[in-house]
Amino acid sequence: MKQLWEQGIERRRVKGPTRKNILIVDDEENLRHMLSVILKKQGYTVESAANGREALELLAGRSFEFVLSDIMMPQLDGKGLLRELAGRGIEATVIMMSAYGNLDTAVECMKLGAYDYISKPFKNDEIVLVLKKAEERERLKEENRRLKEEIRHESSFASIISRSGKMQQVFDLIRKVCDYKTTVLVMGESGTGKELVARALHFEGRRKQATFVAVNCAAIPEHLLESELFGHVKGAFTDAAADKAGLFEQADGGTLFLDEIGEMPLSLQVKLLRVLQDEVIRRVGGSASKKVDVRVISATSRNLEEDVAAGRFREDLFFRLNVFALKLPPLRERLEDLPLLVEHFLAKFSARCGKQVTSVAPDAMRLLAGYAWPGNIRELENAVERGVVISEGAELGRAALPERITAANGKDLAGVLGGDSLSIKEAGEIMERELIRRSLEKTGGNRTHAARLLEISLRSLLYKLKEYGLE
Repeated sequence: MKQLWEQGIERRRVKGPTRKNILIVDDEENLRHMLSVILKKQGYTVESAANGREALELLAGRSFEFVLSDIMMPQLDGKGLLRELAGRGIEATVIMMSAYGNLDTAVECMKLGAYDYISKPFKNDEIVLVLKKAEERERLKEENRRLKEEIRHESSFASIISRSGKMQQVFDLIRKVCDYKTTVLVMGESGTGKELVARALHFEGRRKQATFVAVNCAAIPEHLLESELFGHVKGAFTDAAADKAGLFEQADGGTLFLDEIGEMPLSLQVKLLRVLQDEVIRRVGGSASKKVDVRVISATSRNLEEDVAAGRFREDLFFRLNVFALKLPPLRERLEDLPLLVEHFLAKFSARCGKQVTSVAPDAMRLLAGYAWPGNIRELENAVERGVVISEGAELGRAALPERITAANGKDLAGVLGGDSLSIKEAGEIMERELIRRSLEKTGGNRTHAARLLEISLRSLLYKLKEYGLE
């Protein structure tokens, strides 16, 4: 998996800024003077404070890359200073000093955010060495941050994270068509990011200052969808207490995204076709027509050509929507993006949950890479969110992954037949699960067609999808 993280990334040394500002915090004036002389000779700019309170006043007015602080001080001691720095969000590399400390004290300081701990009395070279080590650590952190920014910059487009060849082709097509009013049909399995592509088409193009309106055609009852799209006048039906503008009017000058267009009833398909052709809408119950300037982007996880052949979707509307087609690959065909996506979701949900889950254990990453991801990026996002919530440390481990992922990777038919198990039930479940996965893959996620291929009822398929965690 390490190769996946590093593939296509040119690793070069990036020299971070020189760290020169140091704040010395100690109630012994002689020690402050001695350290100031030593560190100024090393090229540092040095300020000093007699206690934690004075230090906080100085830190509020300017930034220091390093803080050398005693632990035992009046007014505000070193531990209190560490807590204040963390609470105020002041970033500095803190090195603690004490003549009375022990291992427990050092560990406690580290937990509070100190970088290192040094016992008094110390030799001049010793304090310089600790600072040089701290500088090197900061340089490496800066290099790592800049490399990650470079990866994100090279691997993202309008909030879509990818560096796979297939998605780069999609990005190129988005750039070519985004400035035009041409209707676009975005196709792909559920969870592949079709709405993100629609937003990219809008916000990367000339209409980006205008409104982007999205509607899921499958989520609105048929008797309400017409009113939602085209609006209605007062009294048009029982609940029409006032005039209402539809989504086409709301998107005037901008973009209307029709998600799951394949679920639109035939009766509405005729009216949508007329609006696309004439660019004129009429509210339900109204007689006046209104001109609208709307760029329409639609999306589907269905095979619309099959629906046209079966009479479930109008052929003329299909051709009108399919002027420019974009096909999104499923996650299993762009696994080189998996590490990037995992890193992105880790950062997103760690911030949301107030945690610091920054990495994935190697065995957990192998499980993620070996899973088929029938739910694609949406399923991955949900799995990482669950993992962040469950994880107690900085690493997301195998135990934090959903059972369907560990079970899918832990068992296969060949493994069962080659092992000691003679369970027909176990082998049958594994075979059934795999056949369902393949049928969904072949039909592009169309459950009705998948049920026909499997020669079972749609109701049975829906039950098994839930049972095997393939929803």
